[in-house]
Amino acid sequence: MPTTASTALPLKDVTTSNSTLRRYLHGLPGVDAVGLEARAASLGTRSIKTTAKAYAIDLAISMVDLTTLEGADTPGKVRSLGAKAVRPDPTDRTAPATAAVCVYPDMVAVAKESVAGSTVKVASVATAFPAGRAALPVKLADVRDAVAAGADEIDMVIDRGAFLAGNYLKVYEEIVAVKEACGASARLKVIFETGELSTYDNIRRASWLGMIAGADFIKTSTGKVAVNATPANTLLMLEAVRDFRAQTGVQVGVKPAGGIRTTKDAIKFLVLVNETAGADWLDNHWFRFGASSLLNDLLMQRQKLTTGRYSGPDYVTVD
Repeated sequence: MPTTASTALPLKDVTTSNSTLRRYLHGLPGVDAVGLEARAASLGTRSIKTTAKAYAIDLAISMVDLTTLEGADTPGKVRSLGAKAVRPDPTDRTAPATAAVCVYPDMVAVAKESVAGSTVKVASVATAFPAGRAALPVKLADVRDAVAAGADEIDMVIDRGAFLAGNYLKVYEEIVAVKEACGASARLKVIFETGELSTYDNIRRASWLGMIAGADFIKTSTGKVAVNATPANTLLMLEAVRDFRAQTGVQVGVKPAGGIRTTKDAIKFLVLVNETAGADWLDNHWFRFGASSLLNDLLMQRQKLTTGRYSGPDYVTVD
């Protein structure tokens, strides 16, 4: 049975200095970009019908981190989002709840109250989201405030500048410090902002760096840049968590975020999970979608399968 990242920090011997960490990360196998993209495209052509599609839609709903991360967020909007997360389709009690609601730290207490008594978790972006450009004490204070307000999960952003400059030890030490600030009550998702990492090799290195540092999840993006989750970068991260568990016995989750808007897209990602990491990751404890508009399309497709007709966007709540 795999352990979780919170119970072990494997490969600590490679983190004794920046040079040893760099040597390890640059010693990982290089990524065949053409092969990676071809496999992602091939898996995306799989067709899923009838009962399998109904199962996939419900599974995808249960994996959504229903998200609002806008400067204009209000307590009322967050309460509405929490109510929708708990009961996505008020006309159908068989519709599963989402995995979590994801908000800024100052909205955690409101979100926590709105999902009280349900299975829905409250996730909070922290560490100077989305740029991550702040001193470490500021980032840690951000995390501690969110955890104190009741956050079950923390979504942190790495210092991409430090990573791209080759200062891997700084990135590692920040993740370790944030993990410690999460305490025993909050799981940690580490966001790489894959669209800013430039190469697939960098995404692979960031994945292993995050996992070595104790991430419970590795996450593609903030959703605030031009390039967010793609089948190819998610496939690469799924390969990383699969290989990491094989090497260390520690299982780490994956969260693609940004740009996943349709049921068809979500099902493609579920196929990637099943065919790459395996069925152990087909659970919202290990796989999430960071999304805001995806849930509405999943609900409309679910209603179509149930009733035989397409009800349209007017029959789902507007987030």
